Amino acid sequence: MGKRVYLGLGSNLGNKEQIIKKAIDRIGERVGTVAAVSSFYKTEPWGYQSVHTFCNAAIAVDTDLSPEEVLLAVQAIERELGSKNHRKSDGSYADRLIDIDLLDYDGEVVDSYALVLPHPYMHKRTFVMEPLAEIAPQWRHPVLGKTAAEILAGLHA
Repeated sequence: MGKRVYLGLGSNLGNKEQIIKKAIDRIGERVGTVAAVSSFYKTEPWGYQSVHTFCNAAIAVDTDLSPEEVLLAVQAIERELGSKNHRKSDGSYADRLIDIDLLDYDGEVVDSYALVLPHPYMHKRTFVMEPLAEIAPQWRHPVLGKTAAEILAGLHA
């Protein structure tokens, strides 16, 4: 297991905690060894209005898969767990059973049609940075050069 990957998970429909736990189990089966799991955080929707709050978490996974293989694996898990596209036709967000974001792949910077790493909005989202800082406070953003803890502190400032 050569590479450390960080994933963000979120759900705001159904039994949120159970769905996230199922997703983590499947990630462990198909992506690699789950090395750390954050607490589950109750958060408000970001980027759209909804009556449904989110459950968010972050995990660290050690993998031998490529970034693209990790992305395809988590997208397949999202579909299997019943998640539809969480973007509406106008580009706005929608409620979802499960959303799994590839936040970081061993500090690599990727900018392709299919994948942008690190996740382009992670540093602006408390619901991503709080669980990430819990499991990896010293993780360093490969573009910004700040640790997860420093980014989170900036979001609370």
